[in-house]
Amino acid sequence: MALLLAAVLGQSTLSRYGIPLPDLALAGGLILFLVALRATLLQSAPSSAADDEVAVPTLNMAITPLALPTIVTPYGVAAVIIFLALSPDLEGRLMIGVILLAIMLLNLIVMLVARHIQRFLGVFLQILGAVLGIVQVALGIRFIDHALKWLLSS
Repeated sequence: MALLLAAVLGQSTLSRYGIPLPDLALAGGLILFLVALRATLLQSAPSSAADDEVAVPTLNMAITPLALPTIVTPYGVAAVIIFLALSPDLEGRLMIGVILLAIMLLNLIVMLVARHIQRFLGVFLQILGAVLGIVQVALGIRFIDHALKWLLSS
């Protein structure tokens, strides 16, 4: 229900401001590209002494620095909006909702067992993160390329 409401709200906002779908796709591609590029480049940056300090956990830490920018990322929200806007019918939108719920459930499971996974697969996961970061950069470029072709053809 909330997913359909977001789709209707997104489409009405796009039409109210006169934003065509190719422009939305281009903006989403740029966001995805820049965030993925930043994350990929930060993987090789040395950690500072401030990163090694352990903070006392609070409820605000669970919401602000963890949940909103990490779990519910701005580029993730942008991707969902783009996929919903480009979805031609209700069945496609429902499929996007099911995929989104599955990703959230998988995310929860991985967070619950993260320490155990890190102990056994730490180095492999760092390498996998670097590879997937590069794939995400390429996906952002692909979105940009597709949107530019779409804009030039119309």
